[in-house]
Amino acid sequence: MENKCENLIEFIQLAQLEEDDSLSQEINADIKELLKEVEDAEFKNMLNGKDDAKNCILTIHSGAGGTEAQDWADMLMRMYFRWGEQNNFKMTLLDILDGEAAGIKSATIQVEGKFAYGYLKAENGVHRLVRISPFDSNKRRHTSFASVFVIPEVDDTIEIEINPADLRIDTYRSGGKGGQSVNKVETAVRITHLPTKTVATCQNERSQLQNRTNAMKLLKSKLYQLELEKQEAELDEVEKGKMKIEWGSQIRSYVFHPYNMVKDHRTNEETSDIQKVMDGDINKFIKSYLLKFSQN
Repeated sequence: MENKCENLIEFIQLAQLEEDDSLSQEINADIKELLKEVEDAEFKNMLNGKDDAKNCILTIHSGAGGTEAQDWADMLMRMYFRWGEQNNFKMTLLDILDGEAAGIKSATIQVEGKFAYGYLKAENGVHRLVRISPFDSNKRRHTSFASVFVIPEVDDTIEIEINPADLRIDTYRSGGKGGQSVNKVETAVRITHLPTKTVATCQNERSQLQNRTNAMKLLKSKLYQLELEKQEAELDEVEKGKMKIEWGSQIRSYVFHPYNMVKDHRTNEETSDIQKVMDGDINKFIKSYLLKFSQN
């Protein structure tokens, strides 16, 4: 970047010397590109936690409020999938529990890519929605809550010993919508680690063996997180974010009515372009969080 900057300065000086205005468009484009490189480098420099470079597991749970809250959880899931597409992360839906009428009760997503956990740890906490509910015939304003928890995925270099005798493995039919063949046999897998009562489920694959492999991977990540807490003798950032899914505990508010605004209560970062945010444009909130809370 230093070399690019020096070359750009020489280019500008040359254009000034020759009084050649035709180069201004090219120069402005080069300046814009260099500024973006510097910004990206500064951003990645903030991702210096020991697990920041890892893949991660993102879980969404709807709060109290029935269909309205479950629809909000579904909207958040879509937001994160769109964010993943825009930022070149591979997003895999490992498990989902559909709502009774609409939306979802919960979803577990594997996010693969460099610094996935470093980015998404900023999303830990309760997300609040305010809007005119499409499920209310009287068109009243409703407030809904959903929680987001993110944990780093265990990589192959970390040894997590699990005694097979400590596991209970259940199989069941996948709960997806429609009559796909995936729902006709017991391909979904739920693994319970009895000593810690930790549960991992996967139902996205057609093969029971593949679902079992993915569920074990998820279980190892959860047990690794528990081991980190034990070793460090303090709650990590994931546990700090586990507040009640209700008033006063939200990290971010998404207001559709009576005005449009998304505001992060930890950093005071906000925008009125709520549709862009729901389409996955949340990097400004992530960057603000990292600037304020990243390690020095």
